[in-house]
Amino acid sequence: MRKIREVLRLKYECNRSNREIGHSCGIGSSTVSDYLQRAKMTGLTWPLPAQLDDTSLERRLFPPATPRNNLRFIPDFQKVHNDLQSRRKVTLNLLWQEYKEQHPDGYQYSWFCKSYREWAARLDVVMRHEHRAGEKLFVDYAGQTVDVVNPATGEISKAQIFVAVLGAGSYTYAEATASQGLEDWIGSHVRAFSFYGGVPKAVVPDNLKSGVSKPNRYEPDINPTYNDLARHYQTVILPARVRKPRDKAKVEAGVLLVERWILAKLRNHTFFSLDELNQEIKRLLQKLNNKLFQKLPGSRKSRFEEIDKPALKPLPAVPYELAYWKKATVHIDYHVEVERHYYSVPYALVRKKIDVRYTARTVECFYCNKRVASHLRDDRPGRHSTINEHMPASHRKYLEWTPDRFKRWAAKIGPQTLTLTETLLVKRGHPQQAYRSLLGILRLGKSYGDGRLEAACNRALHINALSYRSIESILKNGLDQKPLPGASSKTTPVKHDNIRGAGYYTSTTH
Repeated sequence: MRKIREVLRLKYECNRSNREIGHSCGIGSSTVSDYLQRAKMTGLTWPLPAQLDDTSLERRLFPPATPRNNLRFIPDFQKVHNDLQSRRKVTLNLLWQEYKEQHPDGYQYSWFCKSYREWAARLDVVMRHEHRAGEKLFVDYAGQTVDVVNPATGEISKAQIFVAVLGAGSYTYAEATASQGLEDWIGSHVRAFSFYGGVPKAVVPDNLKSGVSKPNRYEPDINPTYNDLARHYQTVILPARVRKPRDKAKVEAGVLLVERWILAKLRNHTFFSLDELNQEIKRLLQKLNNKLFQKLPGSRKSRFEEIDKPALKPLPAVPYELAYWKKATVHIDYHVEVERHYYSVPYALVRKKIDVRYTARTVECFYCNKRVASHLRDDRPGRHSTINEHMPASHRKYLEWTPDRFKRWAAKIGPQTLTLTETLLVKRGHPQQAYRSLLGILRLGKSYGDGRLEAACNRALHINALSYRSIESILKNGLDQKPLPGASSKTTPVKHDNIRGAGYYTSTTH
């Protein structure tokens, strides 16, 4: 799926250049120009209509092919360059042959080589990095760590030092965190934006896994939570290119200053908590930012007030709330699992792959970049959060499974299995919420045999342990082959009009 939506957001919401958009999205700048031109020609404006999902958006910009005119297709030299740099034994001749296969009326080999070399010659011109006010925030971790002693156990942990530096004025932020994991990485960004009182147009991280899932010089794969943070603050992530030290020279200089003027002064201190360590870092950081430059007028603080601060974008009304993302396939009961709780989505998405975004408070489900469900977070394991509108009017039309089918299957195994099946179907708020458990329970007969499963269901009914995990445990531990507990502990099966008994299902032809 093309990254059209993100290109339009970065252009019209973040006002980025085509080159920067291409770097952030992992595509060539010529591709960015093509997307923008197509959007303009189709009359699309930002923000996009809420009902326009990714599939419809792509169809708008890339309608079915029409007969081409006689103009020759110009190669994407950025892609040519990427292929030459990133793959061994790839030659210009091979890439030209592939180009001609796709475009038989394209340019000849001599023109292809000459034009590529002219294009590539412009890449190696080394330019001094002139940073614009409020343009970029460079972020990384220092190589040094600081010991923090647990006062109760004496255990020593290594605190990580997060460093952020604004490009134009070099105004620096630093803090200690417990790890370089995603939660600490995102939290440090939120606190850094708060420290600066605004948001830069772009954030430039090194290729730390918390920020960049898959480092690559040309197509870095940015962590979805990190991208979510960028959307919340209306900024863009531009990872430093692999083996391009000039991309991160600014933050490396900032790290060196933090190590020299802050960490070196703390080397003989003993800290018993991160809060205590961060208080000292804050005190020394203030001194560092107020320290006068040797060759320039003013200090980092004064240059920030004069240059960077007026150019920063305002902070959003509320700070970013940490969100995790996962891909999930919608189960036949039209629910998806998030940390052992199940949330419904529209039944039409059964067996579709969707994206799930969850925070401490909410769970949101997206299909083709369009939100299709939203729930309050529920931490109760094994339970279901179901919205009635997500349920189908007739499961027979859309799903193969029905309560009667489960009951017929259970009746073939035995009366205790049927009783347990009927009990689960009644106990759940909606019968469909029992499907997942019943599929697992009834399939245990294939592994252990129907006789053992019937005995396990009998024991489960006696001890009121009516779940897949309980019955599986009974079978694994051979408890189905042992005498039942005393009659006093037996649980009376649920009585309900829908519970008919094994005779009904074994004597009825279905």
